[in-house]
Amino acid sequence: MKQKNLIRLSQQYEAALETHFKRGPGASLAPALKLGRAAVVLKLDTLALARMHEQALLALGLSGKKNAFVKLARTFFTEANAVIEQTHRAAQEGKASLSRSQAALGLRTEELAVSNRELLRGVAQRKVLADAATKNGQHYKDSLKESLQLQKQLRKLTHRVIGEQEDERHQISRKLQNEIAQTLLGINVRLLSLKQQSRGNTRNFRSAIASTQRLVLKSAHSVKRFARELDIPQPT
Repeated sequence: MKQKNLIRLSQQYEAALETHFKRGPGASLAPALKLGRAAVVLKLDTLALARMHEQALLALGLSGKKNAFVKLARTFFTEANAVIEQTHRAAQEGKASLSRSQAALGLRTEELAVSNRELLRGVAQRKVLADAATKNGQHYKDSLKESLQLQKQLRKLTHRVIGEQEDERHQISRKLQNEIAQTLLGINVRLLSLKQQSRGNTRNFRSAIASTQRLVLKSAHSVKRFARELDIPQPT
């Protein structure tokens, strides 16, 4: 199915490029944007789009030529590829932000783990002292009391460690949700603008934009649902 879609997109690209050449420098770049969005849906990268562009030039007999058509072809490709670049840039920025948050969470977890180990060593030392002071009643009671206090502190610290880890996870979830949702919203705003500009174009063009809008909104809802599922209730 994907191969068929790629072949269909390649044919559409060639036809749109040929039409662009016929209309000249004043031709609208809206078809290029439409093809770029279709390439994103098929998960094509810049290199794949460049191969498709070169195949179209070969089919039209323009590959390797240096004339006005080459400049028009370059403009057409740049406009189509801008959608891919924008999508990839947003994904990379979201991934980098998530990596930084995860690194901060790992560092904080390690610091808390060190504190846990120190408290555990303190509890073990107090237990040894309590065992050695068995023959001294008062000393034994004092040591036991201190050991119980240390254990109580350890339980509190463990609870706090878990709570802080959950807070970090919640922050990562919210941050990921906000960044991706903002990206999708920006795309949707652009589509609304294109829809308003397309009143003089064909019905199919407006239908494609409306369909893409529904896909963007559906993606935004999926991101929010994923973020809610990622959240884990804090310990009571």
